[in-house]
Amino acid sequence: MSATLTVSVVGMLVIAALGVLGRRKPAASLEEWTVGGRRFGAVTTWFLQAGEVYTTFTFLGLAGLAYASGVGVAYALPYLPLAYVGLYVIAPLVWRLGRDRGYLTQGDFFADRYGSQALGTLTAVLGVLFLLPYLQLQITGLGLVVELATGNSGSGTASMIAASVLITAFVLWSGIGGVARAAYLKDALMVLVLVVLAVAIPVHFAGGIGDVSRQLADTHAAKLSIHDGPFDRTWFFTSMVTSLLSVMFMTMPQSWPAVLSAKDEKALRHNSIWIPFYSASQAIPMLVGFTGILVAGAASGGPNGVLLHLTNGALPGWVVGVVVTAAAACAMVPSAGIVLGMSSMVARNVVRTRTERSGLLVNHATVIGAVALALVLGIKRPDALANLLLLTYAGLAQLAPGLLYALKGHRPLARAWSVAAGIIAGEAVVIWLTFGNDGHAVDVGHVNVGLIGIGVNLAVGILVEVVFRLAGSARPEAPATMCPVKGTAA
Repeated sequence: MSATLTVSVVGMLVIAALGVLGRRKPAASLEEWTVGGRRFGAVTTWFLQAGEVYTTFTFLGLAGLAYASGVGVAYALPYLPLAYVGLYVIAPLVWRLGRDRGYLTQGDFFADRYGSQALGTLTAVLGVLFLLPYLQLQITGLGLVVELATGNSGSGTASMIAASVLITAFVLWSGIGGVARAAYLKDALMVLVLVVLAVAIPVHFAGGIGDVSRQLADTHAAKLSIHDGPFDRTWFFTSMVTSLLSVMFMTMPQSWPAVLSAKDEKALRHNSIWIPFYSASQAIPMLVGFTGILVAGAASGGPNGVLLHLTNGALPGWVVGVVVTAAAACAMVPSAGIVLGMSSMVARNVVRTRTERSGLLVNHATVIGAVALALVLGIKRPDALANLLLLTYAGLAQLAPGLLYALKGHRPLARAWSVAAGIIAGEAVVIWLTFGNDGHAVDVGHVNVGLIGIGVNLAVGILVEVVFRLAGSARPEAPATMCPVKGTAA
């Protein structure tokens, strides 16, 4: 076994061990399992919220996108700081509602605020469906990382299987506590690895960071400006706005347990100030991608393999193993958070169990089923969900208007029927624009389809609301459907 593979395997075992140590005994309730009894302080909540900054896609994908698009990749830098300006206000509002009304999931919010279990179920089903490709991406990405780093195709599949078993084990045992413990190691490793990569790769291949920019200006000047093509100004702006709306309005279901688990609002406001500074470190994978433009054969394994190709060429095997461990953590910890969010919604909003025991059984069965399905698809059909992955952000972004309407005030600005009509219309447009041209995307001039869907979503929702108001139908006076704070789903 090579030094790279040895360090990688040991690293994944350590990640899982930390996850298991997140609890000394299994959680006694779904609330304890999902939101940790709502008692996490600023540090733990930080690691849970910041965990979404770095996933496999971010770690490898940003370098690959920088290699392919040049400075177009910079769209990923401004939207997180801007989103957290909004989250400084929105996250405490969500937390307060969750504490007072007993929310554990995004679906709980919709069901309670709009007085409609059907709307809660609709949003939960959409959340599970659109998160599955994202879960498969993390597991497939982990296999790709190990395979590219070791040069052994069999090691990738073996690593995917091992990581899936480890993820399932520590999530079932520890719930969100295990995710938080593993996130400590993940982010500490990421900081270490990013510092090493920021120095070692530009120095080894170009002479230094300043030399990378000078050589790019001399030999690949087109990469230093946003120009016509697939990554033009329209793509840049609309991708940034769609991502901004998705993060700001918490449309990704796995972001809810992290917020609802906080012990107070102060922790969330603290994180909203400091996470944007941490997100600036995403510039380092981008720098690696820019360096790759100068290196012949850097993308021989595809654009997403640029970072690992350069790492293999610049660092000794055991250090590459540490980088692989960090990348594995970027797959395992977000995967754990994703499957926790999915399984909680199934138990609370889809099956709607009535006892703690049945809720935990459905929840745990969903964890096993979701990870197993993502693993099988990752091994047998690694490209089967490639196009569906485009729908994850665009599809979940359609929940933003409904979340916005219900965030403040005694009652939402619209009815459940209006919100549901808008969501369904927006999703239909997103799916049609992605697959409507004989299974291929409809040409919309590089506009992000999620933003088009939101426009239709708003128009349809407002139209339906106007019709209801003209017909004299009253909105619910107050949230009418929700479980007790400490109880299970109704």
